[in-house]
Amino acid sequence: MHLTQLNRECLLHLFSFLDKDSRRSLSLTCHQLREVFLDPRLWNLLHFSSPCQLKRDNFVLGPSLRYLTVCWYSSRVLQVCNIEDWLKSSFQKDICSKHESLVSTFLAHVCHTCPNLRSLTLSGCGHITDQDVISMLRSCRKLSCLHLENCVRITDCSLEGVAAHGDSLEEVKVDFCRNITQAGLQAVREKRPNIQLSAERSADMIPDSKPEEKVPLRRTLQKLLQFS
Repeated sequence: MHLTQLNRECLLHLFSFLDKDSRRSLSLTCHQLREVFLDPRLWNLLHFSSPCQLKRDNFVLGPSLRYLTVCWYSSRVLQVCNIEDWLKSSFQKDICSKHESLVSTFLAHVCHTCPNLRSLTLSGCGHITDQDVISMLRSCRKLSCLHLENCVRITDCSLEGVAAHGDSLEEVKVDFCRNITQAGLQAVREKRPNIQLSAERSADMIPDSKPEEKVPLRRTLQKLLQFS
């Protein structure tokens, strides 16, 4: 029996055992298998190990997507992306400019095409913002699990979004997110007591401090020196 003689359900089952690249390669062999590749039912789970994978055409976003993970475990995250923008060298800024909007742009597509998403994990995504998270919460109303790890631009504003729009949320993790505070965590616990909330190290890390926030202190020290 030839592969194309199988019915759609059998082909979907076979495709489910293949990785994204293998699915795409098989879909290029004939029109029938291309239709199987494009079937939203095949894509209920997606995992990406780097932002550059988000630009490939080896997956399909659709209403069947339930579980989405974008994890970037790279030394570049620690050495470049996690540094405050005002401390980056020109070289570091140039590196970031090549990928800093990739995850945000991808999440915007998810907002418009995947309303039934249940679980979202973002790890090492140093350029996503509070607005990205809040947009996901507003668009994916069935989201029950939100895991954010080592996302340095995430602040208490994301926690406010959890409190305001997390009607279906059951579990929220914000691990190693240095701009999360104890006050923000406590506000979520008070407004959403049913959410299982955890924050490993987040509220214990040193938050970002913009240069302009240090000016009053410097001026105060200068005045003390003048009058001493």
